[in-house]
Amino acid sequence: MDQFTLRGVAETAGVTQGTVYYHFRTKEQLLLSIVQDICESSWDEISKQNERQIRQALDSAKSRCSYDSFFHRLFYTMVASSFHNDKIRGQLGEVISAENKHLSEKLSKLWTESPVEGVSLTTWGILFNAIFDGLALQALLQKDFPVEKTYEELEQVLIALGHLRVQEGGQ
Repeated sequence: MDQFTLRGVAETAGVTQGTVYYHFRTKEQLLLSIVQDICESSWDEISKQNERQIRQALDSAKSRCSYDSFFHRLFYTMVASSFHNDKIRGQLGEVISAENKHLSEKLSKLWTESPVEGVSLTTWGILFNAIFDGLALQALLQKDFPVEKTYEELEQVLIALGHLRVQEGGQ
């Protein structure tokens, strides 16, 4: 990430530096756009899977949970940058809010009410997003992080909450 430059992007894309700078004032803005695009594309793909949206969301999160995950390395690089740049911090906050909203909407299609009294579907969306991001962070930092086992057990939690049907898991 340190060697990533807008000049290099322009050269690779075969466009002038001015063109790149016109659309992205800083490399952080370009990287944030990549994060936003990946998130939006992921949710668009998940939304196409009507009956299996939660399964697809779980599989999507798991697929990006690895020691060398490009997406999460980029995401956490942007998080670190945002502590010194309020504009990026606000934009990244909007990305996370959109993720929380998508998860809450998916849950509202499966649950008529929260499985735990006093916990809103909005809060469940936030909690699941935090779990997925936290697991990804652990996988980035621990080469031997047990991704498969952890997601299998997370799936059991979701089944117990009535969030995921057993037949969705192919069991």
